[in-house]
Amino acid sequence: MLHPRLPDVPTLPTAAVTPQRTEAPAFSAGRAVAPYVGVGVGAVAAVVVVGIVLTALLAAVAVSAVSVAVAAVVLRSLLSSAHKR
Repeated sequence: MLHPRLPDVPTLPTAAVTPQRTEAPAFSAGRAVAPYVGVGVGAVAAVVVVGIVLTALLAAVAVSAVSVAVAAVVLRSLLSSAHKR
């Protein structure tokens, strides 16, 4: 009495029904877009990596130039004070 009963499952017809296609097929240019997207992502990644490397090299050259300039000023002041004595 307290147990629920599930309804009987109706049987489906066994005849195969083929769906009717009412829309026209989409125009295709014959080339897939996916390979070009992969190439674009790879190219962007390569440009970013090359930009980072070039920026790091430029920073290294700038730091080296500043350190050489500081060393030149220090040596110049040491040599000029030695000639005054």
